[in-house]
Amino acid sequence: MNLYPINSGNFKLDGGAMFGVVPKSIWHRTNPADANNMIDLTARCLLIEDGNRLILIDTGMGNKQSDKFFGYYYLWGNDSIDASLKKYGFHRDDITDVFLTHLHFDHCGGAIQWNTNRTGYEPAFKNAHFWSNAAHWKWATQPNKREKASFLKENIIPIQESGTLKFTDVPKNDILRNSTLGFDIFFANGHTDKQMIPMINYKGKTICFMADLLPTVGHIPLPYIMGYDMRPLLTLDEKERFLNIAADNNFYLFLEHDAHNEIITVKHTEKGVRLNTILTAQEVFN
Repeated sequence: MNLYPINSGNFKLDGGAMFGVVPKSIWHRTNPADANNMIDLTARCLLIEDGNRLILIDTGMGNKQSDKFFGYYYLWGNDSIDASLKKYGFHRDDITDVFLTHLHFDHCGGAIQWNTNRTGYEPAFKNAHFWSNAAHWKWATQPNKREKASFLKENIIPIQESGTLKFTDVPKNDILRNSTLGFDIFFANGHTDKQMIPMINYKGKTICFMADLLPTVGHIPLPYIMGYDMRPLLTLDEKERFLNIAADNNFYLFLEHDAHNEIITVKHTEKGVRLNTILTAQEVFN
């Protein structure tokens, strides 16, 4: 097995929204904001090369939305899925499976693209199966009013219409062991219903793709929870349990949204679980 970080693009979001009730005077120390109160973020995906399978975890926003839409997110930098794949000798047509941690637009938008004449949509990875779970799919296709703006139909429905949609099982407890894709999955319900956190056994290490359970290094303290989370008190509990397990077992936490830190480990302290080390993907994967 080989792992590769795939940067699908960079953007900005309001720092206050990203840290909920935590004051700017505190969160700006780890996530400094610009003059518009926006902080740097990224959509860092993960590519798993495992035998004949090439599994991409999340896809970023994609590029099919309007200029007005992208104007809200202050895109920056030149990173893209295609450039990142090419760096490691791959093409999007090589992808066999696309695993979507959840269906918010910044995680699944790149799964679907315009067709050649822009009359409709098609999968952006033409040879891949797309993975979600039935409970989250229902949640996303019948969204609540607060979360509806994050679930864009053009990102979701074409996956089902393409006939390439597959569902993982949903466990009775938090963790699905040894899923069909070959890794464990931690299910978290605070940010959105049945978000999936892949836990990959790699060369004796456990690599956890943190998605929106832990967006950046700055979100390690337990009360530092995004204003976007549907059930913040549940996030508090899930994050506490997961970070304690991560500290106990020296998990490597792959950060999807931290623009400046790729992988971290955490440790127990008198103040609770805190940052231990910051690592690059190259240091951990090689």
